Amino acid sequence: MTEVLRYLPIIQDPNVLVAAETADDGGVYKITPEIALVVTLDYFTPIVDDPYSFGMIAAANALSDVYAMGGTPITMLNMIGFPKNTLPFSVLGEIVKGGAEKAQEAGVNIIGGHSIDDSEPKFGFVAIGTIHPQKILRNSTAQVGDTLVLTKPLGTGIVSTAIKRQKISDEMIAKSVNIMATLNKAASEAMQEAGANACTDVTGYGLLGHLNEMVKGSKVAAKIYLDAIPFIDGVRELAEDGFIPGGTRRNLEAVMSDVNWEEDINAISQLLLADAQTSGGLLISVNQDHLPKLREGLQKRNVSFAEIGEIVAGSDIHVMKGK
Repeated sequence: MTEVLRYLPIIQDPNVLVAAETADDGGVYKITPEIALVVTLDYFTPIVDDPYSFGMIAAANALSDVYAMGGTPITMLNMIGFPKNTLPFSVLGEIVKGGAEKAQEAGVNIIGGHSIDDSEPKFGFVAIGTIHPQKILRNSTAQVGDTLVLTKPLGTGIVSTAIKRQKISDEMIAKSVNIMATLNKAASEAMQEAGANACTDVTGYGLLGHLNEMVKGSKVAAKIYLDAIPFIDGVRELAEDGFIPGGTRRNLEAVMSDVNWEEDINAISQLLLADAQTSGGLLISVNQDHLPKLREGLQKRNVSFAEIGEIVAGSDIHVMKGK
């Protein structure tokens, strides 16, 4: 992606506060001294069989980028690709319904969109939010001494692969759909109250890929602890049975030169940490002094979380078995 982004012209507009240079979750454009827009776009092919669930997950996933930057989403636009000659429009109706109801849960109106005839279903959103220009949470402002907090378990990429191969229980599907369809709104509110230093959401590049963007952008290093990182129940067994998406393997290959592994962390564990997520949790970097307030805020809102590591001086990511 970096190879492609270099073709974009250098931005001269001083109102552009965040653009593509740090691979952040969205772009930010200042409208007034007190108001800026957070703008993001995300869409993908079905990762679950149920169209309504697909729509919910797509909406939660798009909104997550706004929440990760500390913004308040205000509106969305549908983006639809649909094979009108091979699937009934009732399927599309359920997809749109799922997305619309998740948007309503977030307090957001869908005010339009665009659709095309496509050979494979694709669905997603443009999501727009507001934020104070001086309160933007970037992925490039982590500080040495911060604790890293993750708010959703990993493994949705592996689960989605098992769904496609019809090798997964209905119970595990339901649990995974619930995780992916859960908004990051409450987690975002808690981290803003606590005064977090940096944040990103964990999506397509996996935990290691998004953490790598954070440490490189912040010019720091990170230590993470395998035994502290939450995974969806049963996902390790699926990985051991070979349900590894191609994107997860590519993610791991892309970060290997930037990761130092403690001895005896096996290949399956490495792949789990690189698993390509959909609508994953927030990865929050918070100062030790503000950590108790973050814990309190997350617990008060019934947000599951784990303290998975810390920001340290240096470069690269260091993966340890335990602290």
